[in-house]
Amino acid sequence: MKWMIRVLLMSLAAPVAEYGQAEQETGLEDQSDVAVTVYNNNRALVRDRRRLTLPTGEVSLTFMDVAEHIMPETVSLKSLSEAGSLHILEQNYEYDLMSPQKLMEKYVGRKVRLINKQKDMDFIEQEAVLLSVNGGAIYDVDGEIYLGHPGTVVLPAIPEELIAKPSLIWLLDNSRADQEIEATYLTTGLAWKADYVVTLAQDEQSLDLDGWVTLNNQSGTTYTNAQLKLVAGEVNVVQQAKQVRAFAGGGFGAMEMRAPMREESFAEYHLYSLPRRTTIKQNQSKQVSLLNASGVRVGKVYEYRGNLNYYNRQAPRIEAEKVGVFLVFENEEENQLGMPLPAGIMRVYQEDSDGMLQFSGEDRIGHTPKDEEVRLKLGKAFDIVAERLQKNYTRISNRVHESEFEITIRNHKETGVVVDVVEPMPGDWEIRKESMAHVKKDAHTAIYRLPVPADGEATLTYRVRVQY
Repeated sequence: MKWMIRVLLMSLAAPVAEYGQAEQETGLEDQSDVAVTVYNNNRALVRDRRRLTLPTGEVSLTFMDVAEHIMPETVSLKSLSEAGSLHILEQNYEYDLMSPQKLMEKYVGRKVRLINKQKDMDFIEQEAVLLSVNGGAIYDVDGEIYLGHPGTVVLPAIPEELIAKPSLIWLLDNSRADQEIEATYLTTGLAWKADYVVTLAQDEQSLDLDGWVTLNNQSGTTYTNAQLKLVAGEVNVVQQAKQVRAFAGGGFGAMEMRAPMREESFAEYHLYSLPRRTTIKQNQSKQVSLLNASGVRVGKVYEYRGNLNYYNRQAPRIEAEKVGVFLVFENEEENQLGMPLPAGIMRVYQEDSDGMLQFSGEDRIGHTPKDEEVRLKLGKAFDIVAERLQKNYTRISNRVHESEFEITIRNHKETGVVVDVVEPMPGDWEIRKESMAHVKKDAHTAIYRLPVPADGEATLTYRVRVQY
């Protein structure tokens, strides 16, 4: 049985400041502007501007409606009305928020009132001492011990150490009455990621790309009509001994379907700005458009990859290996793109013969600058299989080995394909014989581009000497 606890407030006055100075409060009703910059690492920079009237001299200001996960050591405050007219002498961050459980805990050992409603609509009121709240409330009523109470518990007041909202409490030295102030701080609990929807044309020669930013707000407050900026890149932060609290995403808000975000270089990172204001609610997952591109030229690549361990021992026959499938396109302006792409997952869809989009695979990309290649692994080709046979192996010495391989690719598709046979080579290597020319991609990779006819097969042979 759950009992409702109702707190009757005997005094609604603001908590008395620990300083003897004039007291002032400010909340969202005073806010003139708010801007939020969100980073990749579960951090955000908040700039909160407010207009208020302050007494001159020393004043205690309770700055309410800040993020619950604020990093107090990062807070700065300045006057926008007159530089140097406002100084912080002392700062406290109050985050012991009231709740029924915490209110009860603060009254352990103190007197409370118990009110019980009877069937005849009369109320019985008793005075009790709250003994404990561990595993349930225990009361002392006239020397008898009550394990719980079916009615209402009435507390005389809110303890001063409990507050309704996370607040910064400043002792300020102020020399101007009318002030517009800006508080700046870092908070955890705000994070963003990029996701991309790729629609591949039926001829597999072009694609359309839509990029989305998903923003999750678990910081403990709402940012109303905020300027929103996102930073993509690896911003270095000092790791604290205390682990950052993980959070789960809330429910999705409506997708924002308007203009994509503006992009610009910022320090060694890239900054994406929403060209309009938006409200970021607490416990909300919001999506905004990042980019849209149509007619992006793309190529499909089939790849069969070897292994570094094939060259210094006798290897068994390998049959019916699958061939990887990749999409490759250039992130350049001439290809309808040319915008730095934040790290994220690209999901690929393609129309079937009925014109219905079907999911074709997905891959994660890293932060990709403009004019760089994007390579997406879709999966394994169903109709293309490979077979590897080590035809000969000679151990010339402990450090020198020579092997001959025969690789056969069978294509069961109705169209011909080209398969990249990618052979990772260890040590110093020399191909001594081959049935077709290879391309030396780098110091440890040889690639053969093997054409395979429709519903047919093709064979590659090569002999290599490797010195470790």
